[in-house]
Amino acid sequence: MAHLLTLSVLTSILLAGYLLFRYGNIPHQHILVTISVLTAWCFSFLIVFTIPLDVTNTLYRQCLQEHNSNGLLITSPNLNNSHVEILPVAGTECQAPWGMIPDSLFPNLWRIIYWTSQLLTWLIMPLMQSYLKAGDFTIKGKLKSALIENAIYYSSYLFICGILLIYIAAKGVSLDWQKLKAIASSASNTWGLFLLVLLLGYALVEVPRSLWNNAIPGFTLQYAYFKVAKLNSSKAEAEENVEDVLESLQGISRTVPNNHQLRPCVETILRKVPTELLERAVRNYTRGGGSGGTSSIIPSEKALVRIHKQVIKSLQTLERSESLWSVQVENVFYLEDVSRNMHSQDRRFKSEFPPQRTQLGKIMYSPLIHWYWECFCKAHFFKMLFVLASMMSIMVVWSELTFFNRRPVLSIFANVINLAKYSYDFFTIELFSMIVLCYLFYCTYSTILRIRFLNLYYLAPHHQTNEHSLIFSGMLLCRLTPPMCLNFLGLIHMDSHIIKE
Repeated sequence: MAHLLTLSVLTSILLAGYLLFRYGNIPHQHILVTISVLTAWCFSFLIVFTIPLDVTNTLYRQCLQEHNSNGLLITSPNLNNSHVEILPVAGTECQAPWGMIPDSLFPNLWRIIYWTSQLLTWLIMPLMQSYLKAGDFTIKGKLKSALIENAIYYSSYLFICGILLIYIAAKGVSLDWQKLKAIASSASNTWGLFLLVLLLGYALVEVPRSLWNNAIPGFTLQYAYFKVAKLNSSKAEAEENVEDVLESLQGISRTVPNNHQLRPCVETILRKVPTELLERAVRNYTRGGGSGGTSSIIPSEKALVRIHKQVIKSLQTLERSESLWSVQVENVFYLEDVSRNMHSQDRRFKSEFPPQRTQLGKIMYSPLIHWYWECFCKAHFFKMLFVLASMMSIMVVWSELTFFNRRPVLSIFANVINLAKYSYDFFTIELFSMIVLCYLFYCTYSTILRIRFLNLYYLAPHHQTNEHSLIFSGMLLCRLTPPMCLNFLGLIHMDSHIIKE
């Protein structure tokens, strides 16, 4: 009965685990960061994969209610006879969906997923992010800094919330726990919908355009050259920043004597610097005459906390920049190989730096197959994806503009769902809902993978994403997924807040 739900849960866990392995550095990051990000990503993916099951179960219950003359009402003995199920008997036209889920399962599942995601995105993960960025040397100090930083950030939200609650109370509306939860979820969904408009509006154009550009070999090579140059400048900037920070650190290290109470804090900072960079910083400091002009003023603990935070941030930026630059250089070499092989007469792919493959890999992906894929099939494949993505983007934009119109139904997605509903084709409903949701899912989340917030938070592949960026992306997914699914329900005319019937 619930095999599709089990498959959705397993798929969500595997997908979240794969992405965390690809972008994060699991052996070197904190276990709590791994667990929280994995939970946030898994629950976000699970919402997307479970919505089609909920849609078909809802349509099936509506079908049974419409044919209740051929059905049998059975009252459940549980929950004080408050749960009613309509079971079909012989002659009914309704056929249970392939992934039929018990009615009592979905409400509990949505409560667990939604409120756990809200707790993660608005409370736990912001505290964890501030805790990791803090430069304090004790757990108590890090927690204090995290609480102060988040208190300042959320004070504005609490101020606005207080004004709204006073306004509601002045209108004579009584507030209980259920209404407060509804207000909180509405505020969170509204925030997510505004951000979704920006991300989805950009991606609906960018996804087809990127597919078309990938079908042009010359363009991909020129764009790769551009990215290498940009990453090289970022790497040079990161190296200069590290040198400046380490020079300041050397000055502090020379100032604080070995028997001083703050010396363990200085040693803690020095241990985080790679030996090669530390030796280079010592040489540069000595060569620049820093040893002769060392200040005799011993820095305070706050100054050490500040330099500790700067060291952590600069070293992470440098490591990530160097790794991304080396990966992009390899990509440029590969694209140059593709360009040289494009007009090859023997149709055998030849590489300047051939990768190491097993014997089975050489048989499965021979130079002949490699040439046909890269030089002939790949461009046509991406052009076909461009056509499909363009059609999907046009349908999404049209449906977004017209889903408020109830009669006649102008939303393309709502019309498809209605046609399948009238013929009780629940498999088509599940498949179509999954395709649309996956496209919205890809557009929204691929934008998150592309954007960079002040060059601080972005996901870098090959295990180069720091803990702060992982947590930031987890918070974004938790805040965006429920509004995205709510928007989808509006597109198919199954959101009761928009379509009252």
